Amino acid sequence: MKINPIQQVKEEISVLIFNALKKEELDQFGAEIELEKPKDADHGDFATNIAMRLAKPAKAAPRIIAEKLTAALDLENSCIQKVEVAGPGFINFTLKPEWFYSVLDIIQKEGSDYGRVSVGEGKKVMVEFVSANPTGPMHVGNARGGAIGDVLASVLDFAGYDVTREFYINDAGNQIEKFGMSLEARYLQLLQGEDSVQFPEDGYHGEDITQLMRDYIALYGDSELSKSSEERKKALVAFGLEKNIAGIQKTMEQFGVNYDVWFRESELYKSGEVKDTIAQLAATGKAYEQEGATWFGATAFGAEKDEVLVRSNGIPTYFAADIAYHQNKFKTRRFDTVIDVWGADHHGHTARMKGAMDILGINPDRLQFVLMQLVRLMRDGEVYKVSKRTGKAITLNELLEDIGSDAARFFFNLRQPSSHFDFDLDLAVSQTNENPVYYVQYAYARCCSILRMLEAENVFVPEFKDVDCSLMNSPQEMTLLERLSAFPQEITDAADQYEPSKITRYTVELASAFHSFYNANRVKGEDEALMNARLLLIDCVKTTLSNALGVLGVSAPERM
Repeated sequence: MKINPIQQVKEEISVLIFNALKKEELDQFGAEIELEKPKDADHGDFATNIAMRLAKPAKAAPRIIAEKLTAALDLENSCIQKVEVAGPGFINFTLKPEWFYSVLDIIQKEGSDYGRVSVGEGKKVMVEFVSANPTGPMHVGNARGGAIGDVLASVLDFAGYDVTREFYINDAGNQIEKFGMSLEARYLQLLQGEDSVQFPEDGYHGEDITQLMRDYIALYGDSELSKSSEERKKALVAFGLEKNIAGIQKTMEQFGVNYDVWFRESELYKSGEVKDTIAQLAATGKAYEQEGATWFGATAFGAEKDEVLVRSNGIPTYFAADIAYHQNKFKTRRFDTVIDVWGADHHGHTARMKGAMDILGINPDRLQFVLMQLVRLMRDGEVYKVSKRTGKAITLNELLEDIGSDAARFFFNLRQPSSHFDFDLDLAVSQTNENPVYYVQYAYARCCSILRMLEAENVFVPEFKDVDCSLMNSPQEMTLLERLSAFPQEITDAADQYEPSKITRYTVELASAFHSFYNANRVKGEDEALMNARLLLIDCVKTTLSNALGVLGVSAPERM
């Protein structure tokens, strides 16, 4: 079992508080003990408001209760150095330096596993993300979902869940019909002239459609001309989809995203799952007929409007297939939790989907959503929407060529998914401390440089048991130790809240603490015992930064 130092110490302090409550006969009120980290470091390492919670049932002033509890605490052989009552009745706890030093022992022993926790208990979780329309190339709007979804999956894996990354290929329905008409029109125009057929007004007008048909003609010539329109479209769609899906897979791999499953919507129709799901909904009475169409009564579940399941022409909607798809995730493949990473414009769809799960006998709490806002790309202080090279909308491939996968993944996870933010492309490629990904990677490279330099002089990282850590007591050293101790808890919180940006921000905080330590303290040239202690500290920073960057899917360069 991997160790979470923060969780362990909170449990120890909670036991101390509970014993004090018992001693003062205050345990009878059943008040929950909560420990928080004070925003101001001068207020200690942890604080509890238990005295305020007890004031009403115990009929006493919070501060008096706090002082009684403080006096009743048995701190002998504990990790607590100091306890203080503050303000209206907060109890603040300051940990002994020895506790922070012990974290170095944990990091050295766990190595590449430091930060891993077991809160997931091996439960099966699917993260479905991006799932871009396969009728064209990946655009930059898919980039944030790719970064958020992939890092969230990594966080959950580090937290002890059995994680599956999935891409849902929308290879059925209206957009595929439109794709087929667009391909057929371009195919005929390329072979018979532009005036031979009118291009569909609502078709896909991009150059990628033309290029697909050039590629097809290069391989198969005019072999489709003699066939019926339906046969022709079927062949062209099959060719175009496979090409596009392969392109999407390649782009996502360049982005550092490797999916476990590529699930095709068409399989739900072949297996009869869409038809069966519609029948199940109808059997519950939550689906009804109106104007020749079948509707789902989504307003009963908080949605703004009911939704069409089957159109009047008898063709199921995307929504019907999506319900079947989610039922497949839970009932057929037996995932404990499913997390969909969607754009904020899908907000209304969440209530409808949860309602459908409820009707189908699936606890809707097992279906979770991460809704993300769009990001504005900025270059030279202006909004960057169109590629200077092509004059068209920026593709994800072009973005990765411009700034690289590391910067893209890091920047897209700098903020909470629900927040808007401006992505400064110039900053993302700058080699300055203002660039957060460079700042973090440079901290790692600096750790490697120090260790490499000393190894060249036959000075190696010592074992924790051979180090006198008490020699490290400067403010910068203690801050760095505190940040190191927090990594497993950051993983826990990020997993609980589906908030991967916590890890990105953590790496910046750890890098900042390390740079401050480096600027204020010498390593080489100090007393040998102090040098050894700091050498161990630096090695533990290196390990923790490497693990955190690994979760983010960002490289950890040893030289910069």
